[in-house]
Amino acid sequence: MHLINGDLVEGHGPAYTPVNPATGAQRESYRLADASDVDAAVAAAKAAYPAWKRALPAERSTALGELARLMGEHAEELARLESEQTGKSIRLATEFDVPGSADNAAFFSGAARQLAGLSAGTYWENSTSMIRREPLGVVGSISPWNYPLQMAAWKIFPAVAAGNTIVLKTSEMTPGTTLLLGRLALEAGFPAGVINVIAGDGRTAGEALIAHPDVVMSSFTGSTAVGRRVMEVASAKGSRVHLELGGKAPFVVFADADLEAAARGAVAGSIINGGQDCTAATRAIVHSSLYEAFTARVAELMDGVRVGDPSDPATDLGSLISVAHRDRVAGFVDRARAAGATIAAGGTIPDGTPGTREDTAYYRPTLITGIGTDAEVWREEIFGPVLVAMAFEDDDEAIALANDTPYGLAASAWTGQTNRALRAAAEIEAGTVWVNEHIPIVSEMPHGGYKASGFGKDMSQYSFDEYTQIKHVLIDQSPGPKKEWQDIVFTAAQAPRDQDGADER
Repeated sequence: MHLINGDLVEGHGPAYTPVNPATGAQRESYRLADASDVDAAVAAAKAAYPAWKRALPAERSTALGELARLMGEHAEELARLESEQTGKSIRLATEFDVPGSADNAAFFSGAARQLAGLSAGTYWENSTSMIRREPLGVVGSISPWNYPLQMAAWKIFPAVAAGNTIVLKTSEMTPGTTLLLGRLALEAGFPAGVINVIAGDGRTAGEALIAHPDVVMSSFTGSTAVGRRVMEVASAKGSRVHLELGGKAPFVVFADADLEAAARGAVAGSIINGGQDCTAATRAIVHSSLYEAFTARVAELMDGVRVGDPSDPATDLGSLISVAHRDRVAGFVDRARAAGATIAAGGTIPDGTPGTREDTAYYRPTLITGIGTDAEVWREEIFGPVLVAMAFEDDDEAIALANDTPYGLAASAWTGQTNRALRAAAEIEAGTVWVNEHIPIVSEMPHGGYKASGFGKDMSQYSFDEYTQIKHVLIDQSPGPKKEWQDIVFTAAQAPRDQDGADER
């Protein structure tokens, strides 16, 4: 089903049956959205825009605040749906995805009333200038399958807080929580058509949404390769683009780091959400004096990770999103092994999990050592619970290795020295640099990338600004014609004219 203009409607594309990747069980079938459904959703958003643009900030704030409350009331249902459609652990969905998304709604409830701009002033003789911050219009957004609820929240809330309307295309594999979010928004007081949700594949529904002439901004979270295609399609009509793309996050452990804290941080940071996270720790860059002890401890901790049924609150790591994706991750590890790398932990499909290897998508946390900087697993985004480790000798080398990637979404530095931490924060090329931590995100702070990891910010006031445009308004306060200024441009109107209106010259 799809949410268009306040109604749940059937799509017009081919039938599709999502699968629970942790059990292999089929979920409810539905028809994917096609170009005609995109047209209907955009038309609904366009029709709803004038009234929503005119709504007072207090009205938009109230609706978002009520939505945050309703998300809290439905937290258990949202968490269960999120776990079932993605395979992630119920603990992660309950303690991270759902409360983080509700908090985002609460944050943008406040941001809706903070339409900041430069103060009014006189910058031209006898006039007053002021800044208006205005919405853009209809936003077309595409969210990924790894964090369906959170990514929908990151896209929908700043857009509607600023007065835009939105059509969000969620992954065909994970539509459940986004559709429920849309229904809760209607209950919270959002008018029909302000928030529309469709589910479909990228080539059909995604491209139709980005290319639609009435979509004035496109926001996409996903791979860098697809992000380039989004830019290409959007550039053909000259519309704004906001991209959060891939990552290959460095995890730099300096010689003075707390070894146990760093090892635990590396395991948690690399397996969160099955490693299907663009900010996940993927490259451990460790001082040579700690390297052997660090990799040994990480391997020990990884071997103790509880992999299994995501509905069990004791499970640390559920399944990956699909069998096909599990096999893709395993392929990276198998090729590294064949090339001579050491698989220090994991590297296999675990036993004792629900279902069979053929219909479920589990994979053990994996540590790879003994590689060079030309290794595929060092350079490419694996998007699974796989960490690679490499040693360094001095701080210059550590920074160089951290930046040895086309990506720049997130990074972390582990050290007890303030100067070293500040240098790492300044010189590592990433949109987020954590110190002695990896992964925490908060609604008040921006999230977004450098380099091939995209541009534009999610969350925070910076995200709110992304969904607005600035207008300069100048009000002339002097009486009569503005002769001095107008004479610079033309003087013909000053010449005497005969009765027929013709110049006497």
